[in-house]
Amino acid sequence: MSAPNPGPNELPVLPATFRPTLTRVVLLAVGAAMFVVITAVAMILENLGAGERASFVFVALLFFGVLAMLSRPRVTADEAGVTVVNITRSRRLAWAEILRVNLRAGDPWVFLDLSDGTSLPALGIQPGIARERAIRDARALRALAELHGSGVNEATENG
Repeated sequence: MSAPNPGPNELPVLPATFRPTLTRVVLLAVGAAMFVVITAVAMILENLGAGERASFVFVALLFFGVLAMLSRPRVTADEAGVTVVNITRSRRLAWAEILRVNLRAGDPWVFLDLSDGTSLPALGIQPGIARERAIRDARALRALAELHGSGVNEATENG
């Protein structure tokens, strides 16, 4: 069932940032908990030397760093365009470069069809844990792209 497209007075105020907040909270909480547990185990084990304890803490920091990197994705829209921050890369797009905003049933995240013929995944809007919010965010981004851009925009959601 599809909700109506957001109207002009329902558009988010710019700059607007879309991110999978619940996923981010879970990843950072798990990362922090893993760091605390691994560090505590390193300190509790009496037969470990200083180097071994340090390696436990280093591994715990690595785990936390990976989970923090996985929590990085976001999509930020402002008057000039959109910045898509994925796990390891960022890309700045002018509104005119975005032809279509897609979030179809089964998609792991939003895809932006671009004027150069490519498609850019926007991991900042992903329906994994918070499906309804992702659909709402995709519709808002689509409406912003329609308002500010020059292409044909279409967000599709089947559920």
